[in-house]
Amino acid sequence: QVHLAESGGGLVPPGGSLRLSCEASGLTINPYTMAWFRQAPGGEREFVAGVFRSYGRTYYTKSVEGRFTMSKDNAKNTVYLQMNSLKTEDTAVYYCAADRGLILSSLRVPAQYDFWGQGTQVTVSS
Repeated sequence: QVHLAESGGGLVPPGGSLRLSCEASGLTINPYTMAWFRQAPGGEREFVAGVFRSYGRTYYTKSVEGRFTMSKDNAKNTVYLQMNSLKTEDTAVYYCAADRGLILSSLRVPAQYDFWGQGTQVTVSS
């Protein structure tokens, strides 16, 4: 049974940093496309960052480019999202997602992912 467990969320002031982790069990992440999404209150789930299969290139939504960095540790079967220079508009529940069969053009589409974590709350506020 596949399980994605996010951790690392919390409350930080604007300009602060957090590192989210997503530990996978029941699958080996390397051949999977792994991604981070977020959902703010009243909003739709939106793509934040993703690594397409094992190719290694990371894609970001424009609003986080230069501030967020996604990485993978295949030995720990874990992906990370380092978030720096956080803004109030980054406040959301952050979700980890995985899928093995999706194509690159579907990277940013939540409905294309088979597996999801339970989410971790990130609140940026002074």
